[in-house]
Amino acid sequence: MLIRDIQLQEVESVRQFLCANGWAQRVGDAEQFALLLANSQRTAVAILDRQIIGFARAITDGISNGYLSMLIVSSEHRHQGVGRGLVQHITGDNPNITWVLRAGREGAATFFAKLGFQVSSIAMERLRS
Repeated sequence: MLIRDIQLQEVESVRQFLCANGWAQRVGDAEQFALLLANSQRTAVAILDRQIIGFARAITDGISNGYLSMLIVSSEHRHQGVGRGLVQHITGDNPNITWVLRAGREGAATFFAKLGFQVSSIAMERLRS
């Protein structure tokens, strides 16, 4: 398995991967998704046998704060270290950055706790309409 930054020619393949894995409502059309990636400071894919098996993206200032926005691993490749590798690639090794995320999906809190994330009582959010 290879985890690396997304290459420009992979944008549509990543969008199709997300649509096939239950994220169609979040990616929009090709143009909207390309803009979504362009406005994200960090994006990564996990590749196995020339197939995309995982994706992650984040927004960060690279110094103090970061928001892990998406982490998706195909169901047949879960529990094999793909998600962990993507999170580590996206968050990097700067211990001074506070990373936040939404862990609302089943099992997400347990998964992220294993990577050092903790439930916070100080975060606030304004939901989409």
